[in-house]
Amino acid sequence: MTVSLAPNHKSSAASDVAVLVPAAGQGTRLGGRRKQFRTLGGQPLLVQTLLAFERHPAVDHLVVAAPSDHVRETSDGLQEAGITKLTAVVSGGASRQDSVRLALRAAPASVGVILVHDAVRPFIGPAAIRAVVDAVRTHGAAALATPVADTLRKVSGDVFGETVSRSHLFRMQTPQGARRPLFEAAHRTAARDGLTATDDVELVQHLGHDVHVVAGSTRNFKITTPDDWDLAKQRWPHWAEKVTG
Repeated sequence: MTVSLAPNHKSSAASDVAVLVPAAGQGTRLGGRRKQFRTLGGQPLLVQTLLAFERHPAVDHLVVAAPSDHVRETSDGLQEAGITKLTAVVSGGASRQDSVRLALRAAPASVGVILVHDAVRPFIGPAAIRAVVDAVRTHGAAALATPVADTLRKVSGDVFGETVSRSHLFRMQTPQGARRPLFEAAHRTAARDGLTATDDVELVQHLGHDVHVVAGSTRNFKITTPDDWDLAKQRWPHWAEKVTG
């Protein structure tokens, strides 16, 4: 099922920016209600994440991949919350990769830059969004990442093994993006080759195309575990005051 909405503007060239948000996951590690629909700061977490892009002048369209049994409900809720850049809500797939591919199909023809952002990563700042968009336009593909700061060791059973060098190791974040033709080719090739990846950077790399690193922030964390949820609730009041002025 897909709920399509009227475009918020018309464009004569494929220069618009669309953000695809896979939001069909079960959230099993956090437990309870799907985390993207839990309330954070008086709004569903998905809404708070989308508002960062709704407010950003570089973003033209939002496409959400929702659970197949919540497509209409999600579309209605997002519109009621004031997400005016919402172009479509589609049924998500069995995996994140499937959901992104299905959302990509719903991006308007005017879109030339595709970004993908996690539905449960609400602490994304406007400067980071702009930096990724600019890097995609310049380099073809880009993603946020932060250097690994902790000591890394292998483990055998319950015993520590050798230390792993953290030099040149980064933690991946979103948004990740690419020019639309490259992004579409990456997903087509992955489907043809049977490649399953945990993020879109790997799909683009599979084509042999470089992905530019954009400096991320530890504040832009993904809410995955109960500890993450507790931290998000603690940080949200200050963050909300900062982003809304």
